[in-house]
Amino acid sequence: MHVKAESTYTVAIFMAGDMAQAKQVCREFCERGFCVHIHPADFIYTGGEEAGFKIGLVNYPRFPSTPDDLWQKADDLARMLIVRLFQHSALLVAPDKTEWITRREP
Repeated sequence: MHVKAESTYTVAIFMAGDMAQAKQVCREFCERGFCVHIHPADFIYTGGEEAGFKIGLVNYPRFPSTPDDLWQKADDLARMLIVRLFQHSALLVAPDKTEWITRREP
C-alpha cells in the first residue's frame, strides 16, 4: 500500500435550495476533474426555516491543491449554484475565513 499526505484545508458551501438540483450542478462542475461531497442541511433562523445543503471541498492528496486554489473553486461553484438554483446568497466557510456571497443590495 502507498500513502500520500497533504496539508489539511477544507472549504464548505452552505446554501438553501433544492439538493437534487445542486447535485446536478456539482456533477457538471466536477467534470473538470474535481470532487465534492454534499449533505442535506436545514437552516433555522429568526422568523423561519429553509431546507438546503452543505457542500464540502477538501484538499485531496491524490490531486493536491493550495488553499487559495481550493477557495477559488468553492467560490466558482457557489456562484454557479446561486445562479442555477435561483438563490440570493451562499456562505463559504474555511478554517481561516468566512465569506457571504449575495445578489442582494448591501
